[in-house]
Formats: sequence, structure tokens, C-alpha cells
Amino acid sequence: MSENNYPIGTQGTPWHDKDKQCWFNQQTIKRSYQSQVVTLINQLDNDFEVEQYGALSFDPTRYPLFIIKSKQWASNKPSILITGGVHGYETSGVHGALHFMKTLGMKYTKEFNLLVAPCISPWGYETINRWNPAAIDPNRSFYSPSPAPESAALINYIKAQNIPLLAHIDLHETTDTDNSEFRPALAARDGKVNTNWNIPDGFYLVADSNKPEPQFQKAIIDTVTKVTQIAPSDENNQLIGVPLEQHGVINYAARELGLCMGFTDAQYVTTTEVYPDSPTATEELCITAQVAAIKGALDHLLTK
Repeated sequence: MSENNYPIGTQGTPWHDKDKQCWFNQQTIKRSYQSQVVTLINQLDNDFEVEQYGALSFDPTRYPLFIIKSKQWASNKPSILITGGVHGYETSGVHGALHFMKTLGMKYTKEFNLLVAPCISPWGYETINRWNPAAIDPNRSFYSPSPAPESAALINYIKAQNIPLLAHIDLHETTDTDNSEFRPALAARDGKVNTNWNIPDGFYLVADSNKPEPQFQKAIIDTVTKVTQIAPSDENNQLIGVPLEQHGVINYAARELGLCMGFTDAQYVTTTEVYPDSPTATEELCITAQVAAIKGALDHLLTK
């Protein structure tokens, strides 16, 4: 797609408030955060601390924000942050974080302090959206002051804990709707011409170009390879328009772009990307790939 035919706004003109309201009015609830996510979070409270760190002012009762923490917290253990659902529509990020805690979390609390925010954007989860209700992308808003309440809540919580983080693993997906809906909407919102990217068929990682830690990324790729395919690069040796750094890995300037993986001072950071629309993918396989990514990251850190 080389031009913007999005049905909201005037081509070439950034959205006004009425355009954003029009977009918001078209959004509908498609699934339940409370029953599909909060219920699973609460099932973990025997083994972990479940703490509410905020709520979306859009609807505080419906959208409380939770973090899951190690009960066996110790200052001599390295601390790891795992995040999911920054983009609410990226389902395996949410359920991958929860499934990891359910199946492997206790094992790794012996060596690490774990902090897991499984669903940062619950309204986005319910409406299957990349943006929040104000048409803001939370994963371009991890800076202070943040325009996205979802991002601000986590930034403020982590800052208040005053905990040095060794690693941050942020769980995402790249979907066909990136090209069919979200990139055209972004271009329309910003009054720009849309140019879609090739959707990678498989798993890949986005590392921080300011601290790429290539061996850390490779360890994750090697572990995920055992459960699903790694996305091949395109004819230009790129993924989503970015040159390949190594097999299955590209680099972004995380902090400059306001990405979730860039807001802490953790040495080891990565963003996972799963492709749920692949002919070979299933919901279970995507969740399994996210769990494998976390496992590969933590197992590598145990060797340091």
C-alpha cells in the first residue's frame, strides 16, 4: 500500500480531536480482560505476590493494572522485569508471561527476583488494539512525562521500587493486522503516506542498538529454535525494513523511540516478536515460543 485510504480523517492532514473521537467510537469490546487475564493472575497468588500498581483512569474498576512478584525477594539476587501486553492485541505476550510464571516461575525465583507485568494495556487487550483509547501507542510512549497512562503507570512503579534491573524481556507479536489496520491507521493519524512492511514469517527479536548484547539475543534465538521457526530475512536481508544484525535479530534505538524495553537501565534487554498468523502457527505454539524466549534469556544470564 503506497497511499493512505484509511476511512478516518483527511489524507495528508494529521487527525484532529474529532478524528480521534471518531476512531474511538468505532472500537468495540471483543474479549474480557477480567475473565481471561485477571483470573489467571489471581491464580498465581499462592506462589507469588500479586500487587496492583495502578488502574486506567478511563475505567479504573474494569482496568486495574497488576504486577506479579517473587515472594522470596533477596537483595543479592539479580532482578528481572518481564512485560507483556504493551500492545493489547498481541495476545501471546500476555499469556506467554502468565504461562511462564505458572509453569517455570517458581524454578527461576531460586536464582532471580522476578517482576512480571503481564498486561500493560488492558483496554487494548479487550478491543484487540495497538493503541490506547486516545489513539496513542503505549510502545512509543515509555518516557517521562508519558502521554500514555499505561506506560506512565509502569514507569512510575518501577522507579518507586528503586530496584536495579539486570534484564528486561518485553513480549510482543507482529501480525497481519499491522499491515491491514495499524500501519494505515498510524499514517492517517499522523497525516503521512503509508508504506507497509513485509511481515516476517516466524519468531524474531528486536535488540537495543545502544546495548545489543548479541550473545544474549543468540541464546534466546537458539532456545526458541527448538519450538518454532525463526523468521528468515527478506530479499534485502532485513526484517520489517531494518537490516539483520544476526540470525533472527534486528536492532532499534529503544530509548529514543520510547519503547518499553528501553525505559530502564537494565543491561540485557530484548523485545520478542511472534507471528501468530503464520500457516504453521497456533495460539499454543505462540505462547510456547514466548515462554521459551524467557527461559533462553534467563538460562543465559545464569551463565554470566
